[in-house]
Amino acid sequence: MKKKNKYIVLLFIAIISLLTVVLVQINMDTKSKETEKVENTADKEKEQGGKEETDINVITGTDKKIEELLENMTLEEKIGQLMMVGFKGTEKSSEITELIEQKHIGGVIYFDRNMKSPKQVAKLSNSLQQSADRSSHSLPLMVAVDQEGGDIIRMRERVSPIPSQQELGENASVEDMYRVAKLNGTELNSMGININFAPVLDLSKTDNRSLGKDPEKVYQYGTKAIQGLNDASVTGALKHFPGNGRSEIDPHVETSSVEANQLDLENSDIYPFKKIISEMDNQKFFVMVTHIKYPAYDKEKPASLSKVIIEDLLRGKLGFEGLVVTDDLEMGAVNKYFSYKDMGKEAILAGADLLLVCHEYSHELEVYNGLLEAVKAGEVPMERINESTKRVLTYKLYNMKQTKVDPGQAAKVVKSPESLEYINSLNLEK
Repeated sequence: MKKKNKYIVLLFIAIISLLTVVLVQINMDTKSKETEKVENTADKEKEQGGKEETDINVITGTDKKIEELLENMTLEEKIGQLMMVGFKGTEKSSEITELIEQKHIGGVIYFDRNMKSPKQVAKLSNSLQQSADRSSHSLPLMVAVDQEGGDIIRMRERVSPIPSQQELGENASVEDMYRVAKLNGTELNSMGININFAPVLDLSKTDNRSLGKDPEKVYQYGTKAIQGLNDASVTGALKHFPGNGRSEIDPHVETSSVEANQLDLENSDIYPFKKIISEMDNQKFFVMVTHIKYPAYDKEKPASLSKVIIEDLLRGKLGFEGLVVTDDLEMGAVNKYFSYKDMGKEAILAGADLLLVCHEYSHELEVYNGLLEAVKAGEVPMERINESTKRVLTYKLYNMKQTKVDPGQAAKVVKSPESLEYINSLNLEK
């Protein structure tokens, strides 16, 4: 009996020991899982933190590169970046090559004279970008066009028939405005064009380039136009600040004045610009300034050469932080009253960042050399040049990631059956 009791005690002890081992193991497994969970969470947080850190590093790195470029660039290189020029021919000429590679010109603008087919335009864009890459600092080239729609369409027979802004404003929805702008931008982007000088925000009942007379509607449709272009990797431009819809004189030919007080202008003509500037990322669009005069702000100078309008109104009152581009400096509204040598100087002093000279090589050289001389003579502060150069560099380094395009793809994308079908479905002629 004593022996049996002894076995029972030993069995009980064995069972207790076994249970103890099992409980210890369970406890260890639980702790192990908790530890693993904590480690996994830490790893995820580290990964997420790393991603954020990478994004911050990218931004910081880009900003650092901009500052380094600004410090290392010569005056000639900086002035070149502040110009956008036109040229003749469907292939890269010796003149445009010299302007890009030797004068460091920041951008070009295409007209019908440069465009024969989508494939040819894409090849031309690639060729010009190669020249830009060979120039000092290898800064990408801004390639622009006026592709508003309606009467203002380059290479009309080979691209989709983009409706006029008047047609869209009168008969299309804001969503249609977006889709047309994106279609337009997709075609331009496939040809290596990264800037479209559109939409027009001028208020007018009769001008087919205008979205209409209602400031609120023009703002809403203009917003959709910018968004559509942006979503096709194209930068738009609001024009013609501060709004020249009241003028019946073509600034290509002659100057004119808009006789309205500041309150009236800011509640109507300027309203679409003001709203878009306040609500959208200012790096996603340019503002083009007209050559028309606005005596309510500046009795002497046209808007494009007026510090009151560009610096005080556009930058100060409206808070615009992006690139300001002049309308073509070869227009009669300014070239009849200012020399090319002086125009570049006056526009930069007024606050413009990008000087648009669209046609003659000799005029482009005069603007370039005139500004260069003005800086060397102390007439234009170096700080003013650096300010605009930094804006150009910021735009290029943050927005221009891919510049080479596929000419074969351009031929397929531009005026595709799907694009034609969509535009025809709008049925805008009512």
